[in-house]
Amino acid sequence: MTHYDHLIIGGGMAADAAAHGIREQDQDASIGILGEEPTAPFPRPALSKKLWTDPDFTVENTALDTVGETGATLHPRTRVVSVDPEAHEVTTQGGETIGYGRVLVATGGRPRTLTDLPGGDRVLYYRSLTDYHRLRVLADTRPHVAVVGGGYIGTEIAAAMIGEGCRVTLLHPGDVVGEQMFPAELAARFERLFTDAGVEVRGGAKVAGGREHADGVRLDLESGEQLEADVVVVGLGVEPAGHFLPESVERSEDGGVVVDEHLRTSAADVYAAGDVASYPDPILGRTRVEHVDNATTMGTVAGRIMAGSDETYDHTPMFYSDVLGLGYQAVGTLDASLETFVERVGEGAVAYYLDDEAVRGVLLWDLDEGVEEAKALLARHSRPQDPTDLAGSITGTTTG
Repeated sequence: MTHYDHLIIGGGMAADAAAHGIREQDQDASIGILGEEPTAPFPRPALSKKLWTDPDFTVENTALDTVGETGATLHPRTRVVSVDPEAHEVTTQGGETIGYGRVLVATGGRPRTLTDLPGGDRVLYYRSLTDYHRLRVLADTRPHVAVVGGGYIGTEIAAAMIGEGCRVTLLHPGDVVGEQMFPAELAARFERLFTDAGVEVRGGAKVAGGREHADGVRLDLESGEQLEADVVVVGLGVEPAGHFLPESVERSEDGGVVVDEHLRTSAADVYAAGDVASYPDPILGRTRVEHVDNATTMGTVAGRIMAGSDETYDHTPMFYSDVLGLGYQAVGTLDASLETFVERVGEGAVAYYLDDEAVRGVLLWDLDEGVEEAKALLARHSRPQDPTDLAGSITGTTTG
């Protein structure tokens, strides 16, 4: 039976970071990486961002060299179906048993799917490098691309496809693209970016299912309407991929794998990091974050801890997006149902999100700086009686 001192389940950026973290602590320990995808770990944000928008970014010069830099043994196309913490063994879908000293769950999330619309040659639940290669081939024919979902993946892919000269229809269930995240005035500006670029935005559109056929894809909407497209890209978010773990491993309400400040789960020698992990953030409280800053930083710390470090994970992550010339960064909770105050800063803005007790999130709209100041503001765990008193909280900002 194959055995590794450190076994990593998952082949994404958290896995790559963990392998490097292990090597920082231990140059000799054996490392195994079990990844479902046929490719090596790859910088996932580039798949919907700079690989489409920046000619200096290519798959070749963006790729990670996890194996070459860490000496880890990569097992691609390997799906884990169970973990036995007592025996310190995992079992793969192929029936192989692999032993470990310590194991890290870094599986990220599985894309949410539409029950009546399976993935296919022209229906992509966009997540992987394989999906990117497939969409790149399809986009070369300048097809009509229907994008389902107005979140991060949906908006970034819609922007990428319009940049490729495709006809693009963006379907989302709300009234305005981004309305769940952004205050109304910013959501309106966000949607205009797409309509001005030529994207057909269809709000209030809920997809019930559809069918791929020889000439394209038919989408069936809950309204009874149908939409024909050449290609469909679905971006409906992800669900934590910890389904293979035993019941002894504690889960959060949203299915995340619960860890302590040392990234340990409730099972001995089982750790978790990245999108799948529900962790105690020093500022935000217990949370689960699906963004690259968290995946790479937490993965690195997890690797060091597995290899002997006694540190804790005390990083509060930021997240960002770039679409159609707009870049935004944020920390904390972006929920437009909260009380909001928007401070204009030149052509950009700072949006503050508050509940009855504290500032819960900060959005930096078209601004390059302010992330650390935003973290410091959230760390106060308080709010002014009048939200307008927050004006100027982020260094260098001015009202008006």
